[in-house]
Amino acid sequence: MSLYEKPDHWSIKAKKEGYPARSVYKLQEMDEKFGLFSCSSQGVAKSGFFKVLDLGAAPGSWSLYALRQWGQRIFILGVDPSPLSQNYDAGFFGGDHYGFLQGDMTTGEIRDAILAQGPFHLVMSDAAPGTTGNPGIDTLRSLALAEAALEYADQTLLQGGNFVVKVFQGGDSPRLLQGIRERFKTGRSFKPAACRRTSFETYYLGLDKKQSLPVPFPP
Repeated sequence: MSLYEKPDHWSIKAKKEGYPARSVYKLQEMDEKFGLFSCSSQGVAKSGFFKVLDLGAAPGSWSLYALRQWGQRIFILGVDPSPLSQNYDAGFFGGDHYGFLQGDMTTGEIRDAILAQGPFHLVMSDAAPGTTGNPGIDTLRSLALAEAALEYADQTLLQGGNFVVKVFQGGDSPRLLQGIRERFKTGRSFKPAACRRTSFETYYLGLDKKQSLPVPFPP
């Protein structure tokens, strides 16, 4: 059994509190610290609920956190190549306030389906590539997913909306953070306490999007 397979404090806590993965506490800490589920856009009042795009949603911990916190005031569209866990959802994933697209977010078919559901007040991505054990390759693959998530923020996120994305540190990741800072009033990195100490993952946050129109990615 590898170190990542052994249940630790956060994994045990997640199961006790009805979440399929420890990642819920990463989102919870970032939300409590940065107010991810608040938005300066007036779109919430117009639509009647807060709309969230959850990329890399499986097994479902981030979506469940939001649904349990805000219930009838929120709609979430989850996207992932893998299915959601049905062990803890308590009916949330089958309700009117949740939609799920099973597929690769980088394909044209999934992209069109996502765009049809927008715009959103929050774009969040906990997507991670299948790791190879080679840090260079894994970092490049993680960066590609993070850049795809930022493109969705460009295309679907309302002015005043927020963005959070997981990224493996290294390589060209500083350029991604630069791109976030150009698009949002605040852009920063943050490593939640629930991240494993041996992991080189971190999260980039964009708070309060400057404008709704797409912004070209820096060369």
